[in-house]
Amino acid sequence: MRNLIIFFRRYFNFFLFLLLEVICIVLVFQNNNFQRSAYLNSANNVSGKLYDKYNNVQYYFHLKATNDSLVAENTRLHNTLGTSFDTMITSNGFRTDTIRQYSDDTLHKVTGTRIRRYEYFEGKVINNSVNKPINYITIHRGSAQGIRPNMGVISSSGVVGVVRSVSENYAVVLSMLSKSNSVSISARLGQGKEMGSVHWDGESAGYALLKDIPKSAKVHKGDTVVTSGFSALFPENIPIGYVDTVTIADKSGTSFNIRLKLATNFYNLQYVYVIENLLKDEQQRLEDSTYKLIK
Repeated sequence: MRNLIIFFRRYFNFFLFLLLEVICIVLVFQNNNFQRSAYLNSANNVSGKLYDKYNNVQYYFHLKATNDSLVAENTRLHNTLGTSFDTMITSNGFRTDTIRQYSDDTLHKVTGTRIRRYEYFEGKVINNSVNKPINYITIHRGSAQGIRPNMGVISSSGVVGVVRSVSENYAVVLSMLSKSNSVSISARLGQGKEMGSVHWDGESAGYALLKDIPKSAKVHKGDTVVTSGFSALFPENIPIGYVDTVTIADKSGTSFNIRLKLATNFYNLQYVYVIENLLKDEQQRLEDSTYKLIK
């Protein structure tokens, strides 16, 4: 207590000066409109910047929840797109937009309906490799959430790969970045519609090769290459990549080898969409039975 009294006695003049200064400032702001307006504007500016910083910090900590919400909403939108349905024709030749739920194979025989062909599921990437001869991606989605082997996988920007194995809550995706014959994407040019297949050459995680495009095709740098829709894994018109360079494939000069810049950034893959083709089994049963008859 004695030290406190000594401290105040020593700095009494300084504290008295601060008190009188504050009183003067308050009187000036109260009795002068210009100074009061300047003070309020400055205070609002400072408080606004503080609130902005605070909101940015809050947004950062809520970013995961925001991303999860956006991915779920994108999945819902994918499932409502017209490309997720096959339009049937009625017996009188007219199209109809009636949406029917899928339940069993008998539904597919009903005319006058739009049948859902594709269903989308979102998945969080928890492991990803890009620098191996065969690369895999692990996602936090499994059989309990409807994921099965041999489903196509895409990102918000393009093709990613194919589901290979599934546990109850996880799935392993064979990445498009794999030098394997099992990863061949049926593709076509976005402009000319010529068909080919996309393979990864193992050189860079950002590029792949489009083969079997005839030399008669008109190909330009920057042209979009998309899925053909002929595969049972992917709907048509999903971006695969963009034409980077074009070379002649062989000495006969009948086809091009096209180097693509991939649409998906595999270095920054966080969320994916798994696609189930609900009519895939029916298509494969018909094709298999036809091949057996031919043999």
